[in-house]
Amino acid sequence: MLEGVRIVEIEGLGPGPFAGMLLADLGAEVVVVHREQPPSPGWPERNLIDRGKKSIVLDLKDDADRSTLKRLLSTADGLIEGFRPGVMERLGFSPDAVHEVNPALVYGRMTGWGQDGPMAQQAGHDLNYIGVSGALWYASEPGTAPFTPPTLAGDIGGGALYLVTGMLAGLLKAKSTGEGCVVDAAIVDGSAHTMNLLMSTRAAGLLADVRGQSYLDGPPWSRCYETADGRWLSVQCLEAKFYALFLERLGLSDDPTFRQDPDPSSWAELGDCFATVFAGKPLQHWVSLFEGTDACVAPVLSPAESRQHPHMLARSTWLEKDGQLQARAAPRFDGRVPDEPLEAPTRGQHTAAILAELERSG
Repeated sequence: MLEGVRIVEIEGLGPGPFAGMLLADLGAEVVVVHREQPPSPGWPERNLIDRGKKSIVLDLKDDADRSTLKRLLSTADGLIEGFRPGVMERLGFSPDAVHEVNPALVYGRMTGWGQDGPMAQQAGHDLNYIGVSGALWYASEPGTAPFTPPTLAGDIGGGALYLVTGMLAGLLKAKSTGEGCVVDAAIVDGSAHTMNLLMSTRAAGLLADVRGQSYLDGPPWSRCYETADGRWLSVQCLEAKFYALFLERLGLSDDPTFRQDPDPSSWAELGDCFATVFAGKPLQHWVSLFEGTDACVAPVLSPAESRQHPHMLARSTWLEKDGQLQARAAPRFDGRVPDEPLEAPTRGQHTAAILAELERSG
């Protein structure tokens, strides 16, 4: 889908490289500017999120290498950088400087706090950004520490995916106008924006400011339960018709104890009742009981187990390549299974070829 689009990515950590991987998965030529040495000891020779990219090693404190990067950017459609605000400016690659070389380039900036604001220069990580943005508030059950799957809500959901969206919008604008732009993708902004779907339920009275009293984060029909073998089962039969199917499968349709009560004061006791039910049998028993139904029940699987799940197998979502378990590109187009991802390069693997190309182009 993005064949013919060239993106230059300055090596970083987390959401920036993930955004580059996603663009490469969609067919863009992504050239990652690696440092000569990896960012930390033990860094893999081939990094999974560099799959499908080309690698050139440059020292951005060296005048000759900065000149090479400037020439490379003159051939590019987009740039991804994830430094703290001001670093690219100090290196001589501010948006204005880059747009002098390539006015149509889309300049993608990936940070946690954004390019401005009182916290812009502070360090932070996923939990900090989504903590401030409000996206962490409804995580986990009431009385427990808020926690989400690492990196998914902030780095990826509020960061990388918003950077990619901004880059694609900028590329469309540049194609029609010849004018580039700067994409300020801040995780704190993106994760707050993702909350709009949840915030939209306020008018219907489904969202409370107190944890554990909203329609999604509190009811016993919207949580995970431990099974007899120490595994976990996800239950989220929100609608009345799905909850009715859920109770029917459990043989509890006629028991008034298990009615779907909208009063949050009843939820703790009902949750304890369900916990007792699910603790009585192993996970596979419950998986078999609810299989093929609309009761909205599913096992909580590890990535390795997910790979073997019949639905995931049918869609060929997971594969092992280069000794690493990884997921294929998403989304899909025309219902076709995406090709196997290309191999991640070694550090500097394409340096000579890229330099030769730049030399030929003058």
